[in-house]
Formats: sequence, C-alpha cells, structure tokens
Amino acid sequence: MRYAQGGGLTPKGQQARERVRLEAGARFGRGEKTAEIAAELRVGKRQVEKWRRSWREGGLDALRSKGPMSVERLSPRQWERLERELARGPLAHGWDEGQGWTLVRIKTLIGRMFHVGYTVQGVWKLLRRHGWSAQVPAHRAIERNDEAVEVWKDEVWPRVKAPRRTWTPTSASRTKRARG
Repeated sequence: MRYAQGGGLTPKGQQARERVRLEAGARFGRGEKTAEIAAELRVGKRQVEKWRRSWREGGLDALRSKGPMSVERLSPRQWERLERELARGPLAHGWDEGQGWTLVRIKTLIGRMFHVGYTVQGVWKLLRRHGWSAQVPAHRAIERNDEAVEVWKDEVWPRVKAPRRTWTPTSASRTKRARG
C-alpha cells in the first residue's frame, strides 16, 4: 500500500491499514501461508512476515495501530486563517519580499499567531499534508531585455553554434598517413 502524496497515512487510512493487519492476524490463526495472505491482501510477503512475527509475540493486540505518529496541532479553523495570512505574503508580516515564504518564516508566523511551536521539519510536513509544495521563484535580472534575448537566440546563436557532425563511417585502422 503506497502512502498518500502528502506522506504518511490519514487517520482513515490508518484504520484501513489496521483492518488489513487484523485480517492477516486472523489468517495466521487459521494457519494460512504467508504467500497466500500476501496475495489475498495485496501486500508484500516481507510485510506479512513482519506482521506474523509481531502476532507471534503479542497476538492481535500487537497488530493494532499505535495511534497517529504525529497529531496536528492546528485546528481546521486555525489552518484556514494561516492560509489566508500566507496568501497575504511575507511583506504583510514584516519580511521583505525577496525570498518569499520560507519554512523558518512560516514556523515563526505560526508561533506568533497561535503560540504553537513547530520544528522546521514539522512545518514542512504540515504544509505537505495540506497539499502545499515547495515553489522556487524565478529570479530575473532587472536589466533583462527579453526582446534582445530572442534576437540573440534567433540570429547570433545559430552563427556561433558549431555545426553538428553527421554520422559517417570512419576507418578503424590505427595507421597514420605517411608524411609526404
């Protein structure tokens, strides 16, 4: 089972995965073979072997979910407010527009707004979980002249560029021509 694009499983996905593990546990009790269980449940054999070891050591309880690995500390209402503030841009919150939003800036903004501490990695996971991705702004020189660039590409570059060598058979001989 592949994890969602955002990384990790949602609570609903965790419950579904737990049901698969518990089904495997019931099949272990009936003495079914690992390969059969893996094929039926559409998981890898190694994963089933790992579950079987856990089941031997602790029964079905060992296959139950341990709960979410991390709990989101922002409520849905706080997340909506954070998104609105991010849309306003870093300048509205006292940062220069030069770098845009960085994880450190978002971490600081969350701390200021909600008095909730996140690590930089935690901010990255929070953003990914909500469908955000890293965006790198295109930096362009102020002096850039797009028309001049196009002229150069169309007129100058073809003259400067070396012509491509065509494919023709060559001699494989190591001898050199005699000097005359």
